[in-house]
Amino acid sequence: MRTGGVSAAPYDSLNSSFAVGDEVAAVTENLARLAARAGVGPARLLFVKQVHGARVVEAVKAAPDTEADALWTDVPGTAVGVRTADCLPILIEDPRGRVAAVHAGWRGVISEIVARTVEQLVERGGRPAELKVAIGPCIQRCCFEVDGELPGRFEAAFGAGVIHHPAGKAKVHLDLPRAVQQTLTRLGVPEGHVVALPHCTMCDGRFFSHRREHGITGRHLSFITCAP
Repeated sequence: MRTGGVSAAPYDSLNSSFAVGDEVAAVTENLARLAARAGVGPARLLFVKQVHGARVVEAVKAAPDTEADALWTDVPGTAVGVRTADCLPILIEDPRGRVAAVHAGWRGVISEIVARTVEQLVERGGRPAELKVAIGPCIQRCCFEVDGELPGRFEAAFGAGVIHHPAGKAKVHLDLPRAVQQTLTRLGVPEGHVVALPHCTMCDGRFFSHRREHGITGRHLSFITCAP
């Protein structure tokens, strides 16, 4: 949730992004609090510059301004995180000693950034059947209205189950968490190993929402720590 930080409105209060117009000192304090919650020093809480792409990087080899949308690490005591305000934050644990954090908006979902991340873990010895995945709060099917070519593209990629046609509405709704879950199932990650939180960031004012706040809001930082 967005509480627990020091940022003033409209970034109140636990904004994690320097790029949205918030005070630098406030964001720095918020990140220090998040690092403490992760049990690491601020320098061990790593993230990248997100660009709605499908690039995956090794966190300890990337600078904070490296353009990517997923990062992983096998360095014990290091945490990796992604910033969101409607997009999906996806955290992956590989019990063989790696963790990954993924940022996925609709562009990332349809370009299979989750698959690219799983592939990186598998290349380093991970097994899909052992991975555990958490999909955090994001814009849910109830609020994610789209039109144009997107419904057809998603239906072709993930099946009709990710498309919803609310009665009396011209636009259709996309179910991004379901699309991600289908990708994980296809890759061999057991359904029982995937937890998708039901909270909708646009419906629920406890969360930052880019759509609800018309772009003037903060960002959550969802993170996972590599066990020592």
